[in-house]
Amino acid sequence: MRLIQFKTAEGRRQVGAILENGAPPLVVRNAASVRELALEAARGSASLEHLVLARGFDGEVDYDALIADQRLLLPLDHVEPSRCLISVTGLTHLGSAESRDAMHAKLAAADLSDTMRMFKLGLDGGKPSPGTIGVQPEWAYKGDGSWAVPPEHALGLPSWAEDGGDEAEIVGLYIIGDQGEVLRVGFSLGNEYSDHVMEQRNYLYLAHSKLRQCSYGPEVLLGPLPNEVNGSVRVKRSGSTVWSGRFVSGEENMSHSIGNLEHHHFKYHQFRRPGDVHVHFFGASVLSFASGMIPQSGDIFEVEAEAFGRPLRNRMIADEKTELVSVKVL
Repeated sequence: MRLIQFKTAEGRRQVGAILENGAPPLVVRNAASVRELALEAARGSASLEHLVLARGFDGEVDYDALIADQRLLLPLDHVEPSRCLISVTGLTHLGSAESRDAMHAKLAAADLSDTMRMFKLGLDGGKPSPGTIGVQPEWAYKGDGSWAVPPEHALGLPSWAEDGGDEAEIVGLYIIGDQGEVLRVGFSLGNEYSDHVMEQRNYLYLAHSKLRQCSYGPEVLLGPLPNEVNGSVRVKRSGSTVWSGRFVSGEENMSHSIGNLEHHHFKYHQFRRPGDVHVHFFGASVLSFASGMIPQSGDIFEVEAEAFGRPLRNRMIADEKTELVSVKVL
């Protein structure tokens, strides 16, 4: 089962359920929030899918109309955006066979860069045996819920940014339960959208390069993440595809297990505040930037994988020039 959130033509929030590929979304009865449904399921010791089926449905919704009218919402959000934490982890994916061969050649070198050392740590200890804790991954802060853009809406390119580049990833969506327990709602497609030119200048700029908007959705896949995820990412300009690539994810293609990445995020008790939402990007395996692609204002990013239903699509739009921010002394 996959869920979406959307607004009606009158502006009311609703939840839709997709029971099989190609089927139209069914309107979940008396449901306006995936977050509230998930908390209700946890309080009743039921699965989210079972609760949705028990609620029943009030007809179908026209998915194409939701897209055309830009009425899709993020598949999981919080009414208070400041209580949604967006984070990312990197150096988690093995990539294609060609990139793996190149990577192993670099790992054989005597003098490893910090990046390669971090990647090797994941290879050696990122998939611990059950019941044990593995090595911690790279981690970065991406913003709160106000930095997330719904599907079909524009990602802004700040005037001071050096690049706005795609990062097609799988995203874990979580809610913290009433007793501080971590509840995984499911997984979604995501475009982390980062400034790779800035990051490349110096790895100490990584934190700055991640402070950009992002998007995820439009659907959340309930249950476990497939071990093998194969998808595509495209950059479109004036109706034509100017770059495309294949991305892979799932634990078969990762140097860390999902459980290990989750532990090292939620081990901080401050990240387990009841009611909060967490959106965690699991890392990219392919970037248009690596192929020399330079996205332009007006370009459209598309991320697609069969297991996740409709593609995630966002247009990049350059923001107006930012004026100097001065501080007032009190």
